Amino acid sequence: MHDKKLIFAICALILVACSESKKKKSLVTSEKQSGSLVLKMEHKPLLSYKYETNYPPIGVDSSYKRSGYIHPLRTPAGKVLTRIQPEDHYHHYGIWNPWTHTLYDGDTIDFWNLKKGEGTVRFAKFKEILDNGYTALHEHVVLKDNKNEVALNEWQTVKITPSEDPSTYTVDLTFTYECATDKPFLILEYRYAGFGWRATEEWTNKNSEILASNGKTRVDADGSTARWCLVQGTLGNEYGGALMLSHPNNFNHPEPLRIWPVDQYDRGDVFACFCTTKNTNWLFEPGKTYTLNYQLVVFDGKLDAEKSEQYWQQFAKTE
Repeated sequence: MHDKKLIFAICALILVACSESKKKKSLVTSEKQSGSLVLKMEHKPLLSYKYETNYPPIGVDSSYKRSGYIHPLRTPAGKVLTRIQPEDHYHHYGIWNPWTHTLYDGDTIDFWNLKKGEGTVRFAKFKEILDNGYTALHEHVVLKDNKNEVALNEWQTVKITPSEDPSTYTVDLTFTYECATDKPFLILEYRYAGFGWRATEEWTNKNSEILASNGKTRVDADGSTARWCLVQGTLGNEYGGALMLSHPNNFNHPEPLRIWPVDQYDRGDVFACFCTTKNTNWLFEPGKTYTLNYQLVVFDGKLDAEKSEQYWQQFAKTE
């Protein structure tokens, strides 16, 4: 009889846990709106993924057009953390991840600086749309010499997970790459490329801060390697930000950082990037797949180094 009661109790606990997990997931919904897939929590938009091509403002070179990026990204309270098409860099698109200096078919191609007309990244199709995320195919297209050839395929998977703390949620991002042809794709060492975040125009050197896992700040973090990078600042009358986490299985981990200088454009605009190939090349061979995993801890309020490290340790245990 005792064994039966124990089994019953265990089953009851499992059912409760499953119910809570299902309830937590159901808080997040997805909906297509005006060319974006919008992920919402309790009907409040948190993350918008732009799958339709977005053109720059009238009068600006149309080569700056792009699709396949995240904007806006919002804190749980609705504060916007990202920015697109700023006048200083029309090719900046919120949260996005092109490669800047590559070698393909005997020629160098830049997929980051769109005005060059050498390459771009575009949304091709959805593989899957869930309540709490999506998987989309991004094509890295060579435009140079009118080739219009897809050189690299990238499957981008994004998933939102609510937290027990209503002031926080996480975004898991997985980028899986494979050559689109029988030719290798070589990412060459360069000072900026990869998983980048152009932050809100609200932030300057007066009201924001950056801290890396190695203890470096905005003053000296650029070029250093880190497991995580914390970016936070004033948002209206409140405070908030996001913690960028690099998975230990990533190529060249801990990853080099690209952090804009304190005096960028005098006022100190904010840009942060895990630049995987800042200090080394990375070869993609045909027939093989290559994966990068990141997590964003998006929050209202403030985070410190101790809590940031705890988040990374938890993330590092995932596959």
